[in-house]
Amino acid sequence: MNKSRIKINPWSLFTLFFVVIGITLTARHCFPNPKIVQQSQHQYWRRINLEPTRGIIQDSRGNALVISESLPSFAVDPSLLEDDDFEELGKVLSQDLIAKIRKAKTSRSRFMWIGRKVTGDEFEQLRLIRRRVRGVMIYPEQYRRYTNKKLMSHVLGFCNIDNRGLAGIEQYWDSELYSPPGQRIVVRRPGSQASTLIQQDPEQESILPVVTLTIDSRIQYVVEKHLYQAASDNGAKWASAICMNPNTGEIIAMASYPTYDAADRRGLAIEALSNCVVSRGYEPGSTFKPIYLGIALERGWARKDEIFVCPARLKVADGFIKESYPVAFGNIDTAQLLIKSSNVGMAQIGIRTEASKIYDSLLSLGFGSATNVELPGVARGIVPLPENWRGVTPANIAIGQGLAVTPLQLVTAMAAIVNGGKLMSPYVVKEVTDSMGDVIYKGKPEVMREVFTPDTTAWIRSAMRRVVLEGTGKRAATDVTELAGKTGTAQVPEHGKYSRHKYVGSFIGFWPYENPQYLMLITIGEPTSGRIYGGELAAPPFKKIVEEMAELEYFS
Repeated sequence: MNKSRIKINPWSLFTLFFVVIGITLTARHCFPNPKIVQQSQHQYWRRINLEPTRGIIQDSRGNALVISESLPSFAVDPSLLEDDDFEELGKVLSQDLIAKIRKAKTSRSRFMWIGRKVTGDEFEQLRLIRRRVRGVMIYPEQYRRYTNKKLMSHVLGFCNIDNRGLAGIEQYWDSELYSPPGQRIVVRRPGSQASTLIQQDPEQESILPVVTLTIDSRIQYVVEKHLYQAASDNGAKWASAICMNPNTGEIIAMASYPTYDAADRRGLAIEALSNCVVSRGYEPGSTFKPIYLGIALERGWARKDEIFVCPARLKVADGFIKESYPVAFGNIDTAQLLIKSSNVGMAQIGIRTEASKIYDSLLSLGFGSATNVELPGVARGIVPLPENWRGVTPANIAIGQGLAVTPLQLVTAMAAIVNGGKLMSPYVVKEVTDSMGDVIYKGKPEVMREVFTPDTTAWIRSAMRRVVLEGTGKRAATDVTELAGKTGTAQVPEHGKYSRHKYVGSFIGFWPYENPQYLMLITIGEPTSGRIYGGELAAPPFKKIVEEMAELEYFS
């Protein structure tokens, strides 16, 4: 049987071979595996996030306090580095960083920072390294510049390396100041020794967000200058100052000591970061007496025409109340309790009061709760519960001891005395505009509640005027304006009892007396110079600030 032979044409095989090759090449080029495409592209380019733009913070007069500027940053693609490159990098970078880069190379990492927002010698060194080492890239990042160095540092706050707010206005308004990051593409050109960055899309002009404060930087400078000088001269552990418009609650200046430079926080003590005005609770001493006396007059626990018998010290339950100076005032009227700052006289009012009612009055004035101001870290202070007002506690509360307040709480409550009885909500931000230029927040006067009658507040104000004219506040008196105020000296509690060596001296005052526009509190905490009384510690710098502010008004 003959088997049929199949004859195959060689040209058919040749044609089939080229058809298969053509189909394969077409499939590979036109319809590649997405995973392979991604891997191949990653060898030549990668997308990285650009640092976001960040808005401006300015004072009430439109002066820029915080702006963003461009500084160069350097990164490296570890996968492109050879042994010689590590030797070059080791001439500039630390061994710890070199070890991290080697580890990144092993793990096939394609991006690592080696210097961010660099200037001066560091920039020059990295710029030279970039010329010699393959895979080093440079691109600009934003840097927050605080135009007046340390001025207003506790109010403004600061950002981290990625421009996210960590303190102050920068933190509280972070979501408004911060804009989402854009992107750029890192490209390694064939045969090149370094990678470069190109924009994915052309930059589009945008409006920067703006936070406008109520603070006047000129007044802030004056307040800080004299506060820091007084704190330094007296070896104080801490100090604070706040100036407010008592009629609106608008904060004009706010300063805290010790201070810091937001642009250089290396070696900074953690205590310096605290804004004492809003976060430090302390016993206010006699600066609290006008407020307490106002409550007592309103509730009928004291009369304006009353006479008090004031020995040098008074036995109260399980303790004693003593005058600041070891002297008996004898028979004095109610106004003299403030003018002479009599602890014994105020204690007699304190033991008359009903704990639950005085407690409610203190809460209604904002003590014991966080003040509603546009800043982070606001403390609540401490007002003891009525059931704990035992023994000498009611007398202590009447002289401003046995409770803790913040300077902001005290000023806010005192503003109600100054403005005729209205408790105003304090605010430090005048306006916020977003990246579209729209106003998204506007600070404005807000009356929280009526806490005193006009008659009571007028009487308290007249007594505070006499404090400066004839009482413990004479050192605050000035010829540039009629000033009224109250001194304060408080012992510092330590290990369950009051220290004999630690004090807080303060002065709170308002001016002009007939039509108050300013209310200010100066507090000097734990001085070591030997001076302890508010009249000698805080009243003199208060006077200097008032006089210099008057000069600013004259020349403005």
